[in-house]
Amino acid sequence: MRRQLRRICSVFAVLASLSAVTGRLGARAAETQALDHSSHAPASPVPREILDRPVPLRSGIGTVQEKVSTSSAEAQSFYDQGLAYVHSFVWIEAIRSFHQALRADPNLAMAYLGLADAYVGLHDPGTARAALERARAVENKLNERESTWLAIRDAEISLAEDGSDPDVYVAYRKAVADALKRNPSDPWLWIQRGLADEASPFTHGQAGGVDTLAFYKAALALAPDNLPALHYYAHTCEGIGRIKEALDLTANYARLAPAIPHAHHMHGHELLRSGRTEEAIREFLKTKELEDSYYRVEKIPAQYDWHHAHNLQLLAMAYQSLGQMNSASKLFQEAFVSPAYTEFLEYNRRAWPEFLLNRGRYEEALEASRELTNSPWAMARLAGHTLAGQALLAVNRMNDAKDELNGAERESESLPPRVAAALPYPTVLRADILLRESQAQDAEALFPDIEKSILAMPGPDAWSAATFQLETIAQRAREAGDWKLASLTARNIMEHNPNYAGGYYAMALVAQHAHDAVGESKLFASAQRLWSKADPQLPELEVMQKNVQRQP
Repeated sequence: MRRQLRRICSVFAVLASLSAVTGRLGARAAETQALDHSSHAPASPVPREILDRPVPLRSGIGTVQEKVSTSSAEAQSFYDQGLAYVHSFVWIEAIRSFHQALRADPNLAMAYLGLADAYVGLHDPGTARAALERARAVENKLNERESTWLAIRDAEISLAEDGSDPDVYVAYRKAVADALKRNPSDPWLWIQRGLADEASPFTHGQAGGVDTLAFYKAALALAPDNLPALHYYAHTCEGIGRIKEALDLTANYARLAPAIPHAHHMHGHELLRSGRTEEAIREFLKTKELEDSYYRVEKIPAQYDWHHAHNLQLLAMAYQSLGQMNSASKLFQEAFVSPAYTEFLEYNRRAWPEFLLNRGRYEEALEASRELTNSPWAMARLAGHTLAGQALLAVNRMNDAKDELNGAERESESLPPRVAAALPYPTVLRADILLRESQAQDAEALFPDIEKSILAMPGPDAWSAATFQLETIAQRAREAGDWKLASLTARNIMEHNPNYAGGYYAMALVAQHAHDAVGESKLFASAQRLWSKADPQLPELEVMQKNVQRQP
């Protein structure tokens, strides 16, 4: 178990370091721009016109309070609102709220530091640095405690600007540790210590490990009602597999912050992991309802909200797990056409061609994959070439598939070695080609590590996606007549997600091939029960019905 946790945390670190690299490259041009409310030059992925808009005080976002040096009650209220939004990943509204606090008190240095934190959340360290410098310009307005945050944010932004330098990471953690030594009773410093335990400031509480729990526990012991500490504690529990605890924590989060889309979405994560798929769908739909209303009322295009496509994909995978492919297809496609402004968001667009491959829609999968191969980011191009190759294999275009493999391997070589090693691409395409060429022994030597890599990927999207990626491998194994691999993969699906009908269906086909009529019947029965609310035209239901009619 410890080895598994170390592996998970290691993969988190890989993805966190990638996030740091892409954020740094994407925002380098903004580093020289001053943070001026009168400026409308674009710096972040979101237009300045949106970020500078006035905002009212809102309810339902969770009560978050931190007393700061201001004589303005209005500035204090908007500062607290900015904090609530920052710690629920609503970056746009956090920035608007901090700007509103500064309108009430232009010398509120802590609001500039709040802006710096929110701009890091937007993967814009250049504007974060500019906000920090504005805080430094009114440093004399900071009290002793607040001055420690200037040093912490300075070190954190340095890490966002250059995540490849280990000395910068050490300096960031030291800044937090030094502040804690001076004030160990400050819950906000314990929260920051938990965030600093991650390899990148861009992961912002979503990549913690076993050790991180202690820091958030310390914050909650000092301030039991601290919503950010509860939020990050829940993320950490999810990341290390403590799903029951995460389920309870996220239910509380959604209750305390009912107007926050991410609170409902996150509870949906845990319901999905717990096999309560229909309840998860309701939470994801609630998230979508809140987001769609926000975009409409505030006149903000959905493309500027990183959370939108993320929620659509989880909702789509929840429908897919119930066999409701029509609903899943519409949502995957909607997420795919949403523009991405970071490499990892762009990489996640692979969910649509993966779905198309899984459902045998190969020409559509090829078209979508080709779009990814034209991405400005290597990781998306790697996925695109791999998925295009798999689509080409499925329509018997072997030479073209091998060309895509060559393209995928070139992209893999351009990634940091630790990142490339953690991803299943392009090895899965190489193994598929070996299967198709009847080199089963060589393919079987690759697939166990491929499946381990798929299962080790962190995060709720990856957990759900793993189910269907394994299902696709099982399909390819059966088509190639490799029943040993088909059996291994079906078993992995069932162990990974025991509430998914497709795992039982895949194993039933293995039992059928082995002439195990009893096992086949029981497995098909389990699949039918779990697909009881599937689309009536789901092809797997037709296969099972024919097998029922065939049996005496």
